[in-house]
Amino acid sequence: MRRSSGSHVFLLIFFRFLPLMHGVPLAPALYVFGDSLLDSGNNNLLPTLAKAHFPPYGRDFAKGSTGRFTNGRTVADFIAEFLGLPYSPPFLSRRNTTVTGLNYASGSCGILPETGSSLGKCLNLGEQISLFQLTIASDLKKHFDSSSKLSEYLSKSIFLFSVGSNDYLNIYSGNSIFNSSKKNTPQQIATFLSDKLSAHFETLYNLGARKIVMFEIGPIGCTPAVAKTHQKTGPCLEESNQLVSYFNNKLPTMLGNLTFSLPGSTFILARCNWLGNDAVMNPSKYGLEDTSNACCLTWQNGTSACIPWVAPCLNSNKNYFWDGYHPTEAVYSEIASGCIKGNTVCVPLNLQQLVQM
Repeated sequence: MRRSSGSHVFLLIFFRFLPLMHGVPLAPALYVFGDSLLDSGNNNLLPTLAKAHFPPYGRDFAKGSTGRFTNGRTVADFIAEFLGLPYSPPFLSRRNTTVTGLNYASGSCGILPETGSSLGKCLNLGEQISLFQLTIASDLKKHFDSSSKLSEYLSKSIFLFSVGSNDYLNIYSGNSIFNSSKKNTPQQIATFLSDKLSAHFETLYNLGARKIVMFEIGPIGCTPAVAKTHQKTGPCLEESNQLVSYFNNKLPTMLGNLTFSLPGSTFILARCNWLGNDAVMNPSKYGLEDTSNACCLTWQNGTSACIPWVAPCLNSNKNYFWDGYHPTEAVYSEIASGCIKGNTVCVPLNLQQLVQM
């Protein structure tokens, strides 16, 4: 069914006023981990080239350019609104301790420690989880008068992950550890990364997390950064999308095994790759018109980050991509909406069902 552009307006209003509708939060906290798809400002305080703390980033965000790599809200922001929680503030910029969640995500980083190092310092996934452990020890424990209450709080909190894209993008930029050897098959790369990710999830479980949502790697072969810099026959570089699919295809079994083997845990898969591909191939279905070009004027002929202070396209709700790598708020809204109340994006449960457990 075709969605009019008005559907995007409805979704944005719906998410904005949801907290007022239910008052009491649906979960005590939202903790966010990953890369620039979820980063809310950690990279502002790191010595890295991967930053988004300047216009036109944040053009449609109430607080302006906060370090989010898009024009407005991210999936994590929409989910926070659904839960009735404030946006999870970036860990590195926190002014006061908070019990409603923190954001540890860091642009350009990934599952592997080496990922993103060519741009400077970022927080890899292992470091992010270590910072969460520090949060428990330094901040959370003093807010609860017993370990059982802290455990209950953690067990009901939502943990959001979007990571892995940069590990694969580095393969195309020549900065990956996998480029040093031609012996690694796509299957071996996927197994190596998924095993590392699984180990991180087990560490998080041992710290008290029970409700974990992992987003697939999106169709990176359709991003302007990849699609416009490689020869291809269609709108996307299918070689890149196929490489990512080996990793994504491992996630259902891996997450299912973790749910089975870790008592009391629930691991949710967010199938954003499927939705992203569908939006690229059927843009009018989602109220989109341009699924191949960045909305903002970017460096390197539309394939990189936004050029500071240069005006972007007028109606970003019609664009899939904000810059050479990242979706617009309109796309994030679709993903979040599908994960919250649909039955095809987040499986085996959507977020409405997860918070009721």
